[in-house]
Amino acid sequence: MKYQMYYEMMEQPEALRKTFASELDNMNNISKLAESVDTIYLIGCGSSISTCYSIRDALASVSHLRIEVFTGYEFVYNKKLNKGENSLFISTSQSGETADTLAALRKANEFNIDTVSISNEPDSSMVKEAKYPVITLGNTETAILGTKTYITQLACLYQILFAASGYEKANEILEELSTIPNLIEELLETTEEDNKRLAKEFKDEEIFYCLGSGVNFGLAYKLAMTMLMEGAIKHACPLYSAEFRHGLIERAEEGVPLIFLDADLESDKLTKIAINFSKNKLEAKTIIYSLKDYANINPLLAPFILVIPLEWFVYYLSHFNGEDPGSTRHIGKVRYE
Repeated sequence: MKYQMYYEMMEQPEALRKTFASELDNMNNISKLAESVDTIYLIGCGSSISTCYSIRDALASVSHLRIEVFTGYEFVYNKKLNKGENSLFISTSQSGETADTLAALRKANEFNIDTVSISNEPDSSMVKEAKYPVITLGNTETAILGTKTYITQLACLYQILFAASGYEKANEILEELSTIPNLIEELLETTEEDNKRLAKEFKDEEIFYCLGSGVNFGLAYKLAMTMLMEGAIKHACPLYSAEFRHGLIERAEEGVPLIFLDADLESDKLTKIAINFSKNKLEAKTIIYSLKDYANINPLLAPFILVIPLEWFVYYLSHFNGEDPGSTRHIGKVRYE
């Protein structure tokens, strides 16, 4: 049986190609704006905020751009904004109607801040109300994991902000970014069976700890918060790899599943120490996704690669537990008053 998530996963490469064919000039113009501002605000919720974390942490290691990440209502309640301040607001949302993100966009507009919205829905409120809309061409997604949305949003953020970063190797990053659709096509074919077997092995586990460093923390956040908890209906907790040595080291023990994302970044020195301790001292159930096993690409692009085997893992983890990986229990039904 194939669930809707399967078909949406398979459409990721083409969604990326169409988005860049349509929006590249638009994104280049936004990059010019980003070059001259004092602060860039990145706003999202759920899977969308995970893309904000990844680009923030990617650029923190190579650029002087000042980037602040907020969930929607955290931005709304931010008292540090000034009317007409020299900043750029970028919101990310699949539907373009996420209530808290939309409220943040409206606040930015009230403060006369230049606003950008990256959304998959061309007729959405965010696209209509942002000064500079960017439309990702993944068509409406019904599976909750939003595979096409994640990959296209992340690519748009990389394109816009690396082009504005002043990083001496930005052009190399962007050239490699253009190869991502082909790499994803290959990984969709080559990583399914291994992760199907892994999911069957771990189907009865009830909690997973997800650890990453640098750009991979954002992916660890997505893995825990929207892939495992929303898609596979498993408890999960995301952590920076360096936090392993604090609370988690007391709770991780034999039989506890820990998922590590390793890209051989400078900060992954601590990831490797944590992996070694987890495997050899604690004898925890240690699952390692290493970039080097999947692609020879700049480690700052690791989330684009590692998300594909993780999607297969969550897809089959859900399946082996009798769940549809695209359905939800409460999301879309619950409204906060």
